[in-house]
Amino acid sequence: MLHAGPTPSDGSHLTVDDLRDHAVAQREGELLRLDMRGARFDVTLASPMEDRALAAIIPLDELTPDRLTSLARFWAAATGRPVPADPRMTPQRHQRARQMLRAIDARHAGAIYRIVAEHLFPQHKIDAASWVGDPIREITIRLARDGMKLVRGGYRTLLRRPRRDR
Repeated sequence: MLHAGPTPSDGSHLTVDDLRDHAVAQREGELLRLDMRGARFDVTLASPMEDRALAAIIPLDELTPDRLTSLARFWAAATGRPVPADPRMTPQRHQRARQMLRAIDARHAGAIYRIVAEHLFPQHKIDAASWVGDPIREITIRLARDGMKLVRGGYRTLLRRPRRDR
């Protein structure tokens, strides 16, 4: 969330007009979707004043680390610097999320776990006789289970950086 803030003493600052130059969509006057340096950002303008410097408002809660990372990426893009990669979705998490959704789609279509596994892991020879003890069976069941968690609202966790419980 961006709000009108004090103008820095050096005179350099980011304004609403600067953001609107990068807007690819605007909703309800205060919501902007920006495309800056190849990265997409959604920002909310809270009581913006066109020529005033902007300040970021970051709520202090369990998502503060994620918001600070997003703000750092936004600032890099807004100031013309290279935008760091988004750490929330590693290539491994992205691939697993795809597999989970494919497993859920197949299960909803009536496929049994063995058929799902054959499609998810075509490089593995899946034998019906040894299916019960096959590690691919357990992986497939976990993918379907975790996919159901995504479908039931767990998809929001994809937008958070991985954390270790302490």
